[in-house]
Amino acid sequence: MIYFFLILILLAIGLYWYIHNNVLLPAETNSLIAEIQAEGIPELIPGKVDFALNGEVKICFEVNGEAKKGTIIMINGHGQTMLGYPHHFFMPLVEAGYQVIRMDNRGVGDSSWMLEWGKPDKYTLEDMATDVIAVLDHLGKDQVHLIGFSMGGMIAQRLAISYSERFLSLTCMMTTGYYYDPELTGLPKRFYWNFVLVTLLYGLDLSTLEKKVKLSLAIGRLLEGSGAKVNNKEVLQLAFYDYAKRNGYQKATRDQHGYAITKSGSRYEELGQIKCPTLVIHGTDDPLVLFENAPKYAPMIPNVKTYFIEGMGHHFPREHTPEMVEQILQLLNKTKKENILS
Repeated sequence: MIYFFLILILLAIGLYWYIHNNVLLPAETNSLIAEIQAEGIPELIPGKVDFALNGEVKICFEVNGEAKKGTIIMINGHGQTMLGYPHHFFMPLVEAGYQVIRMDNRGVGDSSWMLEWGKPDKYTLEDMATDVIAVLDHLGKDQVHLIGFSMGGMIAQRLAISYSERFLSLTCMMTTGYYYDPELTGLPKRFYWNFVLVTLLYGLDLSTLEKKVKLSLAIGRLLEGSGAKVNNKEVLQLAFYDYAKRNGYQKATRDQHGYAITKSGSRYEELGQIKCPTLVIHGTDDPLVLFENAPKYAPMIPNVKTYFIEGMGHHFPREHTPEMVEQILQLLNKTKKENILS
C-alpha cells in the first residue's frame, strides 16, 4: 500500500511540474491586465471597416493604405479574427506601398456568427473561400495578392486553385495541404492535452472580461516554439480589444472551423494547378501545424519558394517579422516583374 501512495505522490509532483512549466500563466499576468486597463486599450483597427455580403452571410473587413503597388488580402486561422495579423506584420507591407485587407472569417469577430450551424448547413473551407471572393467583388478588386495563415492558408490554397484568375501571388504561412494526412502527425497529442489543461484551468468560468482575456493568453502561449515567444502584453491587448470593442469569440466556432477543415480534406492532387508564384513560410518548431507538413506539400506547387524559420512556433513574433515581410516583398516584386514581361 505504501508503494501505491508513493506512486500517487510522484504522479502528483510530476503533474504539478508539467502544468507549472507548460500551461500556467506567467506571474506578471495580473499586473499586465491592470496596466492595460489603466492605459486604455490601444486602437488595433486603424483602417476603414466595411461589410460584404455572401448571400446571407455578412463578412467584416478592414482596408489599410492605398494600392500604389497592388492589394493584399489576408485570411486568418482557426477561430481568429482579423486581429490575428498584428500591426508589426501588416503595416510594413502598407508602408511598402501595398493596400492590405484584413477580414473576419464567418463565425468570428464582426462577421456573421453561424448560429444555425448544423445539418444540412455545415460550411466548408470552400464556402469560406467564397466569402473572400465576396469581399473582393464588393471592393471591385479583380486581381490581388493572397496571404493565408494556418486554416487561412488552407482557404488560400483553395482560392488559388479554384479562382486562379483572381490572384497574383500566394503566401502560405504555417499551414498544410492536408491537415489529417495519415502519413503525418495531425493534431499533436502534446498540443491537445495542453489545450485540455488550459481549458480546465482558465476556460470553465468566463463570467468576466479578465477571465476571458486570461484564457486567450493561455491559448496564445501554447502556440510558442522553442525560439521567439509571444508578447504577453500584446496578446492581452488584442483579447481586450476583441472582447470589449467587438463581438469577441464564439465558442461554437471552434467546432465549426474544425469541421470545415476535416470536411474539405486533402488538396494534394490539386496543388499542381496553382499558377501564381507561391511562398511557403513555416517555423521549424510549430506546435499546432507541425513543420513536417511544409516540406511535404510545398513541392506539389509548381512555382514555389520555401522559407523556414528555426525555432519559430505558430504565431507572428516581432523577432522574425522583418525576415517574413522581406520574403513576401521579394515574392510580390517577382510577380510584378513577371507580369511586365508576360
